[in-house]
Amino acid sequence: MRKIHVIGIGAGDPDQLTLQAVRALRDTDVFFVLDKGEVTADLVRLRREILRTHLPEGTYRVVDARDPERDRAAGGAGYSPAVGQWRSARAGVYERLIAEELAEDETGAFLVWGDPALYDSTLGILQEVLARGTVVFGYDVVPGISSVSALAARHRTGLNRIGGPVQITTGRRLAGGFPDGVDDVVVMLDAHRTFRQYADQDLDIYWGAYLGTPDEILDSGPIAEAAPRIERLRAEARERKGWIMDTYLLRRRPKE
Repeated sequence: MRKIHVIGIGAGDPDQLTLQAVRALRDTDVFFVLDKGEVTADLVRLRREILRTHLPEGTYRVVDARDPERDRAAGGAGYSPAVGQWRSARAGVYERLIAEELAEDETGAFLVWGDPALYDSTLGILQEVLARGTVVFGYDVVPGISSVSALAARHRTGLNRIGGPVQITTGRRLAGGFPDGVDDVVVMLDAHRTFRQYADQDLDIYWGAYLGTPDEILDSGPIAEAAPRIERLRAEARERKGWIMDTYLLRRRPKE
């Protein structure tokens, strides 16, 4: 039966792969890479660099496919249906790749940025493919170093304080209010710079973009001071590269 590895490859640095991930790479015959177009072509190049770093040439093949477009303008009640439609379209691509490009006795792999369990759709999409019943395969999951872990390491800080919780959320959720009962909040997928609405609060921010890559950018400090710098850095980076992936930790200061 066909087999699929879902491999967490870290935030971008080839050195962040775990030994388990490297073993899974070496066990793979075919790597499936979804291309989002020229704007994010460097993400495809990073994946290929990871393969070149850890695998002998000629021991594997790479199959590229175009990633379906998602309606990123959909908001409010339309957000979840838009994501659902995109995931179903992606499931169709995965289904075709596995059925047509992977022989019955071969092993394929999807390389996932960060960790497959954290704000990534690959596992849910593979489950949808299996539910369709047109192609049969087994799969396993190799955890990876997430951008959240990389952010904390680069800022030399922990994610939580003694006995306290930490919450990981999205910019869309943070826009609805700071979570109750939590003083340390990690924010991902924030295309709208939601941290700006908290610039008048007693918070520190630890921010990073393109974590684990040569283009990595870091900033931190009291949010009132750091927010304008981060906005400028973010705008300049997006203009230069055409895309941005960033993550940040908001930390409420202890009351005196």
